[in-house]
Amino acid sequence: MNDTLLNILVDSFPKMLLPGLAVTIPLTAISFFFAMIIAVAAALAQFARVPAATQLCRFYIWVFRGTPLLVQLFVVFYGMPKIGPAIAPFPAAVIVFSLNEGAYCAETVRAALEAVPAGQLEAGYCAGLSYLQTMRRIVLPQAMRTAFPPLSNSLIAMVKDTSLAANITVVEMFRTTQQINARVYEPLALYIEVGLIYLLFSTVLTWLQRAGEKKLSAYESRGV
Repeated sequence: MNDTLLNILVDSFPKMLLPGLAVTIPLTAISFFFAMIIAVAAALAQFARVPAATQLCRFYIWVFRGTPLLVQLFVVFYGMPKIGPAIAPFPAAVIVFSLNEGAYCAETVRAALEAVPAGQLEAGYCAGLSYLQTMRRIVLPQAMRTAFPPLSNSLIAMVKDTSLAANITVVEMFRTTQQINARVYEPLALYIEVGLIYLLFSTVLTWLQRAGEKKLSAYESRGV
């Protein structure tokens, strides 16, 4: 590696990392927060087997799992202004990532709810709890423990998927790398460098996932 390329990489690293911390991570966190709200609501609606709500949730999941994330971003950011007000790049990305991830996570949470023994729901009724109280205090906490590993994997995948937001002009980490490359034209080195930063973020989340799984295992071993 020559000195010029080394200088480019050293100079570009903080310029990539800062948007990663200021845009990529917040975009992931905000989107995943709303995705979990959507996922739990959709999973509970299906678990309750309310016909109209179940069909609506299944239609939503079918649409968002069956179409490419990039197409969804383009529809919301470039297409929606044709029939309504324009949406700024960052909010548009949050909306699409939340809806897309919510569809996948809804199936994860639904499967986890169905894995909880039916006797748990009956035990709640015997204790004098309503359906909602039983779900909130007994069934849902057990289901979320089961769902924790796959949901964590979804979060890690979302960190990488946020790079697609560059296509709707969100100046996140990958978009910044493209801008730097347009100026210095060192695509191999720069894209490897940004890939390593994504790897760093994913590795930290993987460590947190393992720590969370160990803590949950400790709770289960104590019967909590």
